[in-house]
Amino acid sequence: MLTIDNLHAGYNEIAVLHGMSLKVEPGQIVAVLGANGAGKTTLMNTLSGLLRAMSGEVLFEGQPIQNMLAESIVARGISHVPQGRRVFPGLTVQENLMVARTAATRKAPGGWDAALAQVHELFPRLKERKDQLGWSLSGGEQQMLAVSRALVARPKLILLDEPSLGLAPLIFEALFSAILEIRRREGTTFLVVEQNAEQALRVADYVYVMELGRIVAQGTPTEISRDPAIEKAYLGA
Repeated sequence: MLTIDNLHAGYNEIAVLHGMSLKVEPGQIVAVLGANGAGKTTLMNTLSGLLRAMSGEVLFEGQPIQNMLAESIVARGISHVPQGRRVFPGLTVQENLMVARTAATRKAPGGWDAALAQVHELFPRLKERKDQLGWSLSGGEQQMLAVSRALVARPKLILLDEPSLGLAPLIFEALFSAILEIRRREGTTFLVVEQNAEQALRVADYVYVMELGRIVAQGTPTEISRDPAIEKAYLGA
C-alpha cells in the first residue's frame, strides 16, 4: 500500500530524514520506533503533505504522492493523527468530527450517520461529550477525538504520531484496543510512530527502528524485541 524509497526531508534545507525506506502492506499495523529527535514526526509530516520532501519517492497504492498538497493526500485515502492531537479547541466534539467529512465519507455505506455511529461505538465517551468544546476534554478524550476525526474521512491508511504520549496506561490500552478493532472491522492500515516500544510491539505486525533519520533495524515484533538496536535507539548505548 505504501512504499517509501530513499526519502530525504527536513526543515530550512537541513535534512532530518536521510534516505528513509520502508513498506506498509494493506491491512498491516506497522510501527516505527525511535527516541526523541529520531525524525519520526518529520516522517509523518512528509507523508501527509505538511512538509515537502527534498528527494526520494513515496508511493501510495503505486502512485507517487511526495510533494502533493495535504488535501489531495487526504482525498487519496490517507488520514493523519498528529502528535499533540491538534483538535479544534473552540469547536464542540461533534463539530470537530463534522469538519473531517470528505467525499469518501459521503460515498461510504450509510454516509455521515454511519461514520458517526462507528465513532460513538468505539468511543462512547465522545457521544457523552458531543456538545463539549475541544479545550475542555481530557488528554485521553482529545486523543480519542483525534483518532475519530481521522476515521470520519473513511481512510485506507491512518498515520498515528505518538498516540500514547501523555496518556495514562489505562487510556492508551483502550486506545490501542480500538486500533485493533478498527483494523478488524474495516481492514484499515496503520503506520504508527511510538516511543512506547512495549505497547507498539504488542500490536504491530512489522516494526522499523529509527535513529537520527535512518532505519537501523527492522523485523517482526519478536525479532525486534531481541535486537540490540532497540537498546541503542532508546538508551543511547
